[in-house]
Amino acid sequence: MYARDIMTRNVQTIRADADLLEAISLMLDRGISGLPVVDEANALVGMVTEGDLLRRVETGTTKTRPRWLDFLLGPGRLAAEYVAANSRRVGDLMTSEVVSVGEDTPLDQIVALIESKRIKRVPVVEGSAVVGMVSRKDLLRALRSAMTRRSDGAPASDAEIHDRIVTEFARQPWAPMTGVTIDVANGVVVLEGTIADEQDRAAMRVLVENIPGVKSVRDELTWIEPLSGAAVGPTV
Repeated sequence: MYARDIMTRNVQTIRADADLLEAISLMLDRGISGLPVVDEANALVGMVTEGDLLRRVETGTTKTRPRWLDFLLGPGRLAAEYVAANSRRVGDLMTSEVVSVGEDTPLDQIVALIESKRIKRVPVVEGSAVVGMVSRKDLLRALRSAMTRRSDGAPASDAEIHDRIVTEFARQPWAPMTGVTIDVANGVVVLEGTIADEQDRAAMRVLVENIPGVKSVRDELTWIEPLSGAAVGPTV
């Protein structure tokens, strides 16, 4: 999937010269945590988010530190903090270095950006104009839709379920190729045999549970502890 497939369109934006109270009201009224900031040509110039509003003089949350540390930081840093805590202009508080993507950006790249930049949303632009937004909520909606589709089309027989499990095992580098038997009866899957790593137990259960048509999984696997040679069965 790509940004265009899941992005929120008709995104609410705000101008850099707008009053901060307007931005706050928009975020609260629309249930959003950030706004793209645009110029008169709708070109993206920044983002203002809830995080930009944490340290404000109105709420008594401005940064306080020992005077000696203020001296070390220097007047420039202190002046910038004063502006952020006291200005009512959106442009004074917004983050100017904004990460954006195009409509054809794959979702895996967007997720990587969200993780690496520690942000909650990414504007989608065409040229420099904002045409959409991909947020964590949009990714959740996409996940719900994908999981719903994955649950459809259950195999018609136990044999089909068995074949699907074998096929999926073969695709996974961690899955044991020998030593495990798979039995399917009326949608109930029984896993028997030995595994080389205790982590394989949970991974195999998850794999099987995700096969359409599987009603339940019975774990009868045994892990051979490598140091002692002790046989460890399922804990439940």
